[in-house]
Amino acid sequence: MTTVDDQSVGMSYLESFPRKFLRVYLPLGLIVFFLLFPFYWMAVATFKPDAEMYDYEKYNPFWIVHPTLEHINKLFFETDYPLWMWNTVIVSVSSTFISLFASVCAAYAIERLRYKGSRYVGLAIFLGYLVPPSILFIPLAAIVFQLGLFDGNLALILTYPTFLIPFCTWLLMGYFRTIPYELEECALIDGATRLQILTKITLPLSLPGLISAGIFAFTLSWNEFIYALTFISSSENKTIPVGAITELVNGDVYHWGALMAAALTGSVPVVILYSFFVEYYVSAMTGAVKE
Repeated sequence: MTTVDDQSVGMSYLESFPRKFLRVYLPLGLIVFFLLFPFYWMAVATFKPDAEMYDYEKYNPFWIVHPTLEHINKLFFETDYPLWMWNTVIVSVSSTFISLFASVCAAYAIERLRYKGSRYVGLAIFLGYLVPPSILFIPLAAIVFQLGLFDGNLALILTYPTFLIPFCTWLLMGYFRTIPYELEECALIDGATRLQILTKITLPLSLPGLISAGIFAFTLSWNEFIYALTFISSSENKTIPVGAITELVNGDVYHWGALMAAALTGSVPVVILYSFFVEYYVSAMTGAVKE
């Protein structure tokens, strides 16, 4: 029996191209343009010589006439950018794994153990994410100084989870909620422990949620600025966001070519990460908002 939806799909070829262009292609084109234009602008500024960059009357600001690698050379060989990149990778990966471990334990305890008041505990954890970092970094700075962690990667690795864990926990709570309780009940009847259920049943079924939370934590760690600016002072220990701003801006002189090169190369790992796991990310975000 043919339904109305089947008929609409079958007759979709009769829709005129101008109408489809206005409804589909034009909005998609505008979205793609606004999303990709910043990357295009960074690429243009990275490979454009200073003479072309500042002379708008003679050269087109949106195009490169004489490409150059002087800005790339300045970034990689005249600054500590390779060290900034390495520090950013170490801090981001370490903070992500610490946050995921703590978030999995917290989200599983809140959603699957069914104790009284678990919903309020989950809400309280999420409210912790809403506290601005500009308020938290002051007491955290005192703790970092007292523990002797100032000007080291460990200061960032231990402080980043303060804003990563709350949201990752909330995200995983929404995903754990979609897993049927009957699976755990059957495992409990068969004699499985809670740890076995978590590692052998819940986590494998929650892989998209874990990937989504990991992407979120990695992205925030990679782009974090306030804590890295406060807790790190030496150039060789800085991360990319702080190093690019503090080392490539001398007073009122902005080295735009090198700055755009740092922004472009610094965004590549995050773009690659999203491109590999975008399908899991979308599915996990869909599960997180379900009640």
